Amino acid sequence: MYDVGMRKSIITVVGKDRVGIIAGVCSYLAASNVNILDISQTIVDGFFNMMMICDANSANKEFLTLSEELETLGEKLGCIIKLQREEIFDSMQRI
Repeated sequence: MYDVGMRKSIITVVGKDRVGIIAGVCSYLAASNVNILDISQTIVDGFFNMMMICDANSANKEFLTLSEELETLGEKLGCIIKLQREEIFDSMQRI
């Protein structure tokens, strides 16, 4: 399904549900040339939760810059946004 050599990144978004969260995150990713490979989102008792698997290999910014800018975007949108490399995310899930 994905290119075997591709290193994927995981983006998580959590916060109180409100209009514009998905649009804000997706617009930022498109402007940064980050491709969304898969996305899952749910709302539980008024709280929004989204996980995205992305390909950031062709991004027009460094990974650290993407991460910092997504955190800042999260503050503006009233949620917490984290960007992690797939291998880091996998390691955390094993602990």
